[in-house]
Amino acid sequence: MSRTLVLVAALLVTARIGSAQPAPPRIVALLPLSTLGTEDTSVSTRKLTTQLEVALSSLPGTKVLTAAHVADAIKKARKGQLKICERDAACLAEVGKLVGATIVIDGEVGGLGDSKIVYLAATDVATVKELRSTTLSVGAKEDSGGGPMGAAVRLLEPDRYRGVLRFVIDAKGATVYVNGTKAALGGKNEIALPVGTQAVRVTHPEYRDFVRFIDVPYNRTTEVAVGMAAYPIIKHDLQGKPINSDTIQYIEPPWYRRPVVVAGGAIIVTVASAVIVALLVNDPLGGRCRKVGGGSCD
Repeated sequence: MSRTLVLVAALLVTARIGSAQPAPPRIVALLPLSTLGTEDTSVSTRKLTTQLEVALSSLPGTKVLTAAHVADAIKKARKGQLKICERDAACLAEVGKLVGATIVIDGEVGGLGDSKIVYLAATDVATVKELRSTTLSVGAKEDSGGGPMGAAVRLLEPDRYRGVLRFVIDAKGATVYVNGTKAALGGKNEIALPVGTQAVRVTHPEYRDFVRFIDVPYNRTTEVAVGMAAYPIIKHDLQGKPINSDTIQYIEPPWYRRPVVVAGGAIIVTVASAVIVALLVNDPLGGRCRKVGGGSCD
């Protein structure tokens, strides 16, 4: 009985220790960057490779296998065809199996001089499918994408690819809308938004709306000054136009100018004219015929 209890207790302790251990880290392998189908060994590209490795390793739960480690493993395995995969998912998955990675990142460098663009892609080794792709601008005067760190976040944790807007509003009780949706601001009037251009509208019942398109850079706080007090909505009572106070009095026309009298007189004249014409034409008085000069027709 005592041995059974000891065995059960040991199993419980083992289960607790196993549950307390953190999840296995995400193992990411970075292939050496290439240009036009060959490995790019320039100083600027080696520097960029180091920056990418540091950015990837700074992500929580991520272990990075450096480009040098991957190149050495490929050399030892005598599989030179794996050095340049050119976005082929099967080739990249083979590289991941060789070095024990769960995700493989490869990149193609393009551009001239100090201004370059790196086309990066992350491939899942288990599913042999590309997870995501992105571009990294190098040498640009202003990079709102966050540089190598931003590229690493876009590839592996895109939900964290955000910036912060801090609103400084000079009117209390204002409401903020972002892309048509009401936004809930934090204690410092801040809100985290995806990187890119956002449509912002601030409304207040006593002031005119503030409407702007604002660029949100990665991992930065952008202050938005909203000046509403200078543009109040002017309210006053409606003033009507003065109305003429003269009264209108309708005067009846004389009786002989009234429509009934005029119409009746016209009818009488018409009937009288018709009777006279009929008498002259038909000669109804005795019906006797007389010749011109006074003689009888007989």
